[in-house]
Amino acid sequence: MGFPVSDHVADAIDLRLIAALQCDGRITAERAAEVLGLPARAVTRRWAALLDGGGVRVVASPPLPRPDGVMLLRIRVLRGKVDMVAHALAARPDIPLVDVSAGGDQLIAVLTASPDHRDRLVFRQLPTTSAVTSVEAETVIHVFAVAGDWRLDALTPDERDRLTPRLAAAEGGDREADEVDRAVAAALAGNARMSASAVARAAGHPESTVRRRLTALFEQGQLRTQVLVDPRRLGLGVDANLRMRVPPARLDRTGRLLAAHPAVHGALATTGPGNLNIAVWLRDLDHLYRFITHDLAALDVDLVDTVLVGQALKRPDPAW
Repeated sequence: MGFPVSDHVADAIDLRLIAALQCDGRITAERAAEVLGLPARAVTRRWAALLDGGGVRVVASPPLPRPDGVMLLRIRVLRGKVDMVAHALAARPDIPLVDVSAGGDQLIAVLTASPDHRDRLVFRQLPTTSAVTSVEAETVIHVFAVAGDWRLDALTPDERDRLTPRLAAAEGGDREADEVDRAVAAALAGNARMSASAVARAAGHPESTVRRRLTALFEQGQLRTQVLVDPRRLGLGVDANLRMRVPPARLDRTGRLLAAHPAVHGALATTGPGNLNIAVWLRDLDHLYRFITHDLAALDVDLVDTVLVGQALKRPDPAW
């Protein structure tokens, strides 16, 4: 969502540079060049091409708590009515994600409403809509990973470790955010790579003050950077949601292992007939087949229900 459509697929060097930004969205070209063994001028030039065209964005936001009571919805819709129902759902502020299946007859959505509003939508409004043939609602009971945790598999563990900044204090820090902090965060919300002087101008505070706050906010984990990029630009042409059934004794271990898998950009334990839902980005259908028959088979998953995403109509804040 929000990215220009392009047939350009990043090459191996671009992938490594995007992965470096995932580790630290404000890293300098000189530091990235040192760790990755590239000329600093080449890093600057390639980052400019990636970032200035809007194909890759680096934003900053406070770490958000994982919300309680989130539901995953699978909604079957009559053919010819999918667009109408999908756009109606996407217009709701309490639905941060809407995927349309490649088959064009199913929607997958995330619902974050309060119990009263959630129940009204799930049990009253959707079932009585003539275009909707069925609704499955599963409550998220544990979050293993969300999109903001995903990292492109383009760096060695040592490179990732060297590029990832260390927190100077416990995550979130002890200090309450004040007006200066909020102004700095607002300035970085659309472009986390703004210089301190540009942030100072946007925030309306002295540059010396802003520099100190920038350092404190990121070192204490009160602000985090996030890279937004269309996975197709990364050569990942398959977007799929998989609902699995895992024996209870293996659910936690399986969820943690899959959350660390480079293809997985979301892993949630849920109620319902399948107790583990994951979202994956993969290169092609052959890679999806190998993921199911090799990676999942090795974990003794009892059942896999796979839905290919044809259109990511609405995708959430990076925290989700």
